[in-house]
Amino acid sequence: MDLIKDVFLDALIDTAKMLPFLFGAYLLIEFLEHKASDRLANSLRKMGPFGPIGGAIIGCVPQCGFSVAVTNLFSGRLVSLGTLIAVYIATSDEAIPILLSGGNAADVGKLILAKLIIAVLAGLLVDTILRFFHRKGNEEEEPFSDLCEGCGCEEHGVVYSALKHTIQIFIFLFITSLVLGFAIELLGEDRLGSILMTDSIFQPFLAALIGLIPNCAASVLLTNLYAAGSLSFGSVVAGLSTGAGLGIVVLFKTNKRLKENIAILLLLYAIGALSGLIINLVM
Repeated sequence: MDLIKDVFLDALIDTAKMLPFLFGAYLLIEFLEHKASDRLANSLRKMGPFGPIGGAIIGCVPQCGFSVAVTNLFSGRLVSLGTLIAVYIATSDEAIPILLSGGNAADVGKLILAKLIIAVLAGLLVDTILRFFHRKGNEEEEPFSDLCEGCGCEEHGVVYSALKHTIQIFIFLFITSLVLGFAIELLGEDRLGSILMTDSIFQPFLAALIGLIPNCAASVLLTNLYAAGSLSFGSVVAGLSTGAGLGIVVLFKTNKRLKENIAILLLLYAIGALSGLIINLVM
C-alpha cells in the first residue's frame, strides 16, 4: 500500500506541476485562434531562424512543463519542427537541481552549455533542411486545425475551451505517469542502472534510450549515475537530450499525424545518442 501511495502521489505532483504551462499554452492557442488577427498568428508561427534559438533557451529552464507547452504549440501549427526539437533537447527537468544539491555547479554549467549548443545546432539544421527541400513542414497547414476541433469555444468562450483542453490532457498525463511509475518500480532503478554500468562505446545509445522514458525518474536515474561516476559526461548528455519529459506523450496525444510523431521520436533519439558519442570521443 505504501508503494501504491508513493507512486500515486509522485504521478499526481509531477502532473500538477504542468497545469500552469498547459493552461497557459491552450489559452494562448485559443486566443490566437478566435480573438487575435491572422497577422499575429502568422508572425508567431513564422519566427524564422530564431525559433530554435529561443526554444533552446526556454528549454534550459529546469522544468519539463515547457516541453509540454511547446508541444501543444507545435500541434497547433504555431512553431516549427526545429523549434520543437530544440526545446526537447534543451529540457533538463530534475537534472539541474540534483547536480546543484550535490555541489556540482561546474557540471551544471557544462551540461547546460552542451545541451544548449546541441539544441540550437540541431534545431537550426532541421529547419534549414526542411527549407532546402522546399518543405514548410509545420507551416504548410492552417494553425489550430487539430487542437480546436469541437472545442466549444464559440458557445462558452476562450477560457472555457482552454480549461477543457487542459483537464483532458491533465487526466491523460496523470494516467500515463501512474502506469510508468508502477512499471519503473516493478523493474527497479537498480536494474536500469546496471544496464548502463558498462563503460563501452554503446553507453550513450543506451542512455539515450532510457532518456526517452517519459517520466522524471529516468532523468533522476541518469543524473545520479553520472554524479556517482558510473556514467560518462557524453552519456548523460545523450540521455538528458532525449529526455523531453511528458512532451513526447503530449505529442502523440495532440498531434494526429502518427508517422510524423514516430519520425520526431527517432530523430530526437539519433541526435541525442550521436551527440553523446561525439562528446565521449572528443573528451
